[in-house]
Amino acid sequence: MRTLVLLGIVGFLAQLVDGALGMAYGVTSTTLLLVVGANPAAASATVHLAEIGTTLASGAAHWRLGNVDWPVVRRIALPGAVGAFAGATFLSRLSTEAAAPAMAGILLALGAYVLVRFTQRGAGPRSAAPLRTRFLAPLGLVGGFVDATGGGGWGPVGTPALLASGRIEPRKAVGSVDTAEFLVALAASAGFLFGLGAAGIDPAWAAVLLAGGVLAAPLAAWIVRHVPPRVLGSAVGGLIVLTNTRTLLGTGAVPPLGGAGEAVVYGLLWAVWAAAVAWSVRAHLTGRRAEHAAGRRARAAGDAESAQAGPLA
Repeated sequence: MRTLVLLGIVGFLAQLVDGALGMAYGVTSTTLLLVVGANPAAASATVHLAEIGTTLASGAAHWRLGNVDWPVVRRIALPGAVGAFAGATFLSRLSTEAAAPAMAGILLALGAYVLVRFTQRGAGPRSAAPLRTRFLAPLGLVGGFVDATGGGGWGPVGTPALLASGRIEPRKAVGSVDTAEFLVALAASAGFLFGLGAAGIDPAWAAVLLAGGVLAAPLAAWIVRHVPPRVLGSAVGGLIVLTNTRTLLGTGAVPPLGGAGEAVVYGLLWAVWAAAVAWSVRAHLTGRRAEHAAGRRARAAGDAESAQAGPLA
């Protein structure tokens, strides 16, 4: 019961982050399932089964608030589903011993990318040029495959790529990726059922993850306009890096470091994580101050023009 309650809370928090940032539900939930002892294929299968419901709820909430670019969804969702099905059947055929460090390595790389991407760059400027199918289709294919094999990755691959393109506003990048993920989760679940059968999935775990995620989806869609993605990305990326480093050290995939060596590694990771979050908060506040200052200058210039036009009139 304690594990189920914990998973429900994690499902809620993971969907809250995912709905606001466009990523991290699968990566965060799969990471926790690995920590509590699930094998990699079953963990990914359970999370993707829960995501069928959470992504449907999230997509509906984003649609109601106008956060979805439907042409982008249509061009990225189908290739993503193909990649997810292929990744799920591939992971189902790997042994647990081989899959555990492989999945932890993928999750670690994704977490590092999220951490660096949002700490360093935030959200880039927007261009008026439309996104093309030749960009979206390969992106969906790769994102779907990584999502199924890593237990998450659709958002960390898709959302930063859309933001980096500068051709879609951030809230629509998040909403479109979340909405397209419904088809990706459906295809991944079908692939895992084909490869593992129903015995590989824990329905109780999937149900509590789903319940937590569905409760969080409307709130996440609402706060996507208010929560700074830069700060949230740094926080989530650091958590994923720290947790999967622990997994890699525990599987013996890297040479043993001993107690002192592991303490040094964890200490460095905590320091980098704290510095990244602090940097993101500082950059966000600096940007807000610059926007306010620009607004005051624009208002002052307008008042001056009005004052000059008054006597002439």
